[in-house]
Amino acid sequence: MKSLKVFLGVIAAMAVSTGVSAQTTIYDANRLLGTDLNGTARYVGMGGAMGALGGDITTMSTNPAGIGIYRSGDAMVSFGLVNNEMKSNHLGSINELNKVFGSFDNAGFVYAYKVGNQTPLRFVNFGFNYRRTKSFNRNSFMGGTYLASQTEQMADMTNSANISVDAIEANNAYFNSSVPWLGILGYDSYLVNPWYDNGKLGGFNPYYMNGDEVDATYSSRERGGLNEFDFNVAFNLYDRVFLGATVGVYYLDYTRNSNYSEDFFYQDGAEWKTAGGYTLNNYYNSTGTGVDVKLGMIIRPIENSPLRIGAAVHTPTFYRITEYTSATLDFDVDVLEGDEMIAKTGSTYTQDANGNDLQSETVNKIVTPWRYNLSLGYTIGSNVALGVEYEYADYSTTKLKYDDGMRMEQETADARDMLKGVSTIKVGAEFKIIPEFAVRFGYNHITAAMKDDAFKYLPSNSVRTDTEYSNLKSGNNYTFGVGYRGESFYFDLAYQYNTYKEQFYAFDSIHLEKTNVINRNSKVVCTLGMRF
Repeated sequence: MKSLKVFLGVIAAMAVSTGVSAQTTIYDANRLLGTDLNGTARYVGMGGAMGALGGDITTMSTNPAGIGIYRSGDAMVSFGLVNNEMKSNHLGSINELNKVFGSFDNAGFVYAYKVGNQTPLRFVNFGFNYRRTKSFNRNSFMGGTYLASQTEQMADMTNSANISVDAIEANNAYFNSSVPWLGILGYDSYLVNPWYDNGKLGGFNPYYMNGDEVDATYSSRERGGLNEFDFNVAFNLYDRVFLGATVGVYYLDYTRNSNYSEDFFYQDGAEWKTAGGYTLNNYYNSTGTGVDVKLGMIIRPIENSPLRIGAAVHTPTFYRITEYTSATLDFDVDVLEGDEMIAKTGSTYTQDANGNDLQSETVNKIVTPWRYNLSLGYTIGSNVALGVEYEYADYSTTKLKYDDGMRMEQETADARDMLKGVSTIKVGAEFKIIPEFAVRFGYNHITAAMKDDAFKYLPSNSVRTDTEYSNLKSGNNYTFGVGYRGESFYFDLAYQYNTYKEQFYAFDSIHLEKTNVINRNSKVVCTLGMRF
């Protein structure tokens, strides 16, 4: 099936549900596990360390009991700007990129119902909040000289599938549950080539040969977010015990368009010569919904002391995710035919038996780990508020399942072996200069979720062709904020500086050196609100 896509025709609107190997990887699952420091500007300005202090709408997603602190109604909206900066370094090849995005962070309200002053139950409060739990908006660019090629992985997957040339060349190859889509693309573009031993197929060789150099570049455009809709009820008992529960509903929308290019070079004596190259264009999209329950409490253990102790537990979030993938591969390579090198140029793509563009569609389920939260809050008069918070989730207990509920054994084992427990520490402070004006400071530290030797595993019969992955390291948030409180109207502003490192790999190969990436993100958040 050496078909070449020489022009763009009318694209058939097709999506195929295949019977091939599960699509979700631990990197797709990990995208859903953590949260950004996001919410009201007051919450961000204090580094999110408000689990025991309460009195902020965002706390219904961390410690639901925080809504029980309210004694009046509240409605607010938050928005901001984000500047994402990245700097990559691959063996001395440095690339830098930055991009500014707008953000709509959250909107919500609290209705406070007073029961009485003398009854044990003083208030019953109800709340709703929309919050962008995670933003995926990001542009990336990196590259350098590689001592390995993605064509090695193409050939390895094809060899592991133990398939024939006829299976790859068949018109329905993309519907064959034994054939890797990446292998078909590589074969159709002369990047994966069969070799024979005494007339029998011995396997497939990659276009790249060990010892040659590859100039590689990678770029991606990621968009979307994980959106959370919280429905909360909280209780105030004796003005000393606060209990709360939140039902969280999630909506995921994530899209990545990536391009990976290789230019081949070989050494002819003392001279390096070009041998062509290719560009693999990948499209990946995931959408889905999830639900969880959060339970929390805040206690003032000493009646006349402002010390508050908070605790919360979050059940696993149960996600149902639909994933879509497709790819196009443009190539221009020199191929040895007989004793002559012949230039082969064209384009191939994931397609059906009629040559129409083909997009895979798979449905999977992800069950996230339990999450535990402990916090302390302390106030000095009405002028100072101090908070500290610790959160823990064991990411290695993440479970991946098929749509029918059966566990994905390999992928769940990957999560157990390559993910680890994640701790988040938050500290924050608020100081009122005058009753109407406050300044805030905060800090977060989030430990790494991935083990150092984690990698992206694609089964030999996978329809996935996006081979890139990143192992994120620990992250830090530094925050500062100011706020104004009038009789009913309030205005808050916060600045957040986020930084973390990652190790990027365009594909899986023991010969591929990592690309070190430093991310620095600056964000300004504004909240407008009204108490009633």
